[in-house]
Amino acid sequence: MERDELAAWLRLLETPGVGGERARELLAALGSPQGVFEASDEVLRGLASPALVRALSQAPETLDALVETTWTWLEAQATRRVITLGDPEYPRQLLETADPPLLLYAQGRVELLQADAVAVVGSRNPTPQGNDNARSFAAHLSRAGITVVSGLALGIDGSAHKGALEGSGSTIAVVGTGLDRVYPSPHRDLAHRIAETGLLLSEYSLGTPPISNNFPRRNRIISGLSRGTLVVEATLKSGSLITARLAAEQGREVFAIPGSIHSPQSRGCHVLIKQGAKLVDGAEDILEELRWGQPRDDAASTTVSPGLSLEAGEPDPILQALGYEPTTLDTLVARTGWPMAELS
Repeated sequence: MERDELAAWLRLLETPGVGGERARELLAALGSPQGVFEASDEVLRGLASPALVRALSQAPETLDALVETTWTWLEAQATRRVITLGDPEYPRQLLETADPPLLLYAQGRVELLQADAVAVVGSRNPTPQGNDNARSFAAHLSRAGITVVSGLALGIDGSAHKGALEGSGSTIAVVGTGLDRVYPSPHRDLAHRIAETGLLLSEYSLGTPPISNNFPRRNRIISGLSRGTLVVEATLKSGSLITARLAAEQGREVFAIPGSIHSPQSRGCHVLIKQGAKLVDGAEDILEELRWGQPRDDAASTTVSPGLSLEAGEPDPILQALGYEPTTLDTLVARTGWPMAELS
């Protein structure tokens, strides 16, 4: 991305009154942020209110400083990205949701955005067993080549990230601040580990502090990146239930681990199970439900190579794992979980 293009995106997002829906309408009509700001007032009046047209005509006072900060941040490390809607690196799963972020800040292994993923979320004050379950489920999924998505919060989120770092699938941490900040502070070391071998992700501009409203909103990204969401432990008021609801609204699977009927940390999971979430007592239940690494029905499959099969009309899994960029065999092994010789 060129600096002028970055400045146009940031100006659009920082303009008062421009939310995600309105920005997408303007982009659909005018093609790009540059097109929005180059359009005449007459054209803009046909697309926006007079107040918004006036707001678009004036760059925010903080824009130059934000562009400089963001550009400096990008140039400091090669693993940092600003990914815009329509960029080839933009996660396909997230594009299928109702409110995809227009811009994502990423640091780490950007290729994980295209990987098969499961969200693992839960209480910030879990039981010891809950922490153990989060870590073991995440580690099992990661060793199967599945990327684990969570929110870097204390409790279940942190345990899930730590478990996922044990396998090839690794982890994505979706945060509610700018990527130049770590919140909560006890997870500073964990965030640095994720930046090195996983991926940190945010829709919020650099410098954004922890704001309570941002955390429920980022949950739509956690569920949107994932084929399914696992709730490990949750009270009836847990934010994890928001993530589960968003997952269901997005047409994704919801899983829950049952617990003691006497434990407040299990009540949220029990409610989800009553509402139709799949009860799971092992990570294999998730892999089987999502049909990752499971044998296909021979009557409805087409063999594509020894040991690999596809259902009729299903996209080629190797092409899906390749994505849109040159990819090494080692990366394909990590993404698919298949043997090197067979992939060769």
